[in-house]
Amino acid sequence: MTFNGTWKVDRNENYEKFMEEMGINMVKRKLASHDNLKITLEQTGDKFHVKEVSTFRTLEIDFTLGVTFDYSLADGTELTGSWVMEGDMLKGTFTRKDNGKVLITTRKIIGDELVQSYTYEGVEAKRIFKRS
Repeated sequence: MTFNGTWKVDRNENYEKFMEEMGINMVKRKLASHDNLKITLEQTGDKFHVKEVSTFRTLEIDFTLGVTFDYSLADGTELTGSWVMEGDMLKGTFTRKDNGKVLITTRKIIGDELVQSYTYEGVEAKRIFKRS
């Protein structure tokens, strides 16, 4: 599958502004900008296994496309939502449990990069990953 593999963060675009809009404090924003995040994706049909390894935590999750599940961001923000495929793009729609606001996340392969985009309250950001 297209997404399968291990991806290491290479660069961010507007990520700190996005985290600020999410309500993440300045110290955590600075640390998160340099978290050395590595994501391993394994897709089998409509099921995904994701392993996220960063300076701060290691997390493994399993999800099925179109099935709602709970997820916690590294700062502890609790979300509920699901992923779907839209063409060649993974799209996640998640609702914050604390305030009901929606976070949209997409993952798409562009060239040899995995581009993970975020939209929250009108603020957009990207994290670009290279295969490692």
